[in-house]
Amino acid sequence: MAAAEVTGGRAVSLHELPFAVQIGLRAAPDSESAQALETVLGVQLPAGHGQSAGDASGQHVLWLSPDEFLVVDVSREQSTGDADSLEAALEGLPGQALDLSANRTILVLAGPSARDVLEKGCQADLHPRSFPVGHAIVTAVGPVPVLLHRSGEREYRVYPRASFADFLVRWLVDSMAEFRQEEVL
Repeated sequence: MAAAEVTGGRAVSLHELPFAVQIGLRAAPDSESAQALETVLGVQLPAGHGQSAGDASGQHVLWLSPDEFLVVDVSREQSTGDADSLEAALEGLPGQALDLSANRTILVLAGPSARDVLEKGCQADLHPRSFPVGHAIVTAVGPVPVLLHRSGEREYRVYPRASFADFLVRWLVDSMAEFRQEEVL
């Protein structure tokens, strides 16, 4: 990934955020379960499609469906018991908190050409008016199903399942190559 980095005006880079905490939550919005989870998290669960809450440089929560969320903490590595406090908060309440840290990896595609690289194989509208900073959607990049989070003005986090990560990295590196060619011209 480091060797594929493109510099200059059409820069784009790719790297992994390894071993980040990822916890899947299930709770009906505005329920006692959701309130219990929000108390432990210190942040409200996102209210609707594509929304996120919290700090993208640390702990944040991504909306996946009306009652499904993904807690991500990129400021630290996963460890045993990451979901324990959330599970305890749901004791006797409907809902779920499950450590999913080994389920997906997080790839970071960044730079002025990051959106152009993604648009080669993503059917979603990634224009800032439709996909602003902070939004996250379930989509596909190339043939790979992913969770796509626009974590910064020129930064996208791509969450493929671990079994698809190598293929997706190769697909993204190949898609970045044209920007290197333009750099040489």
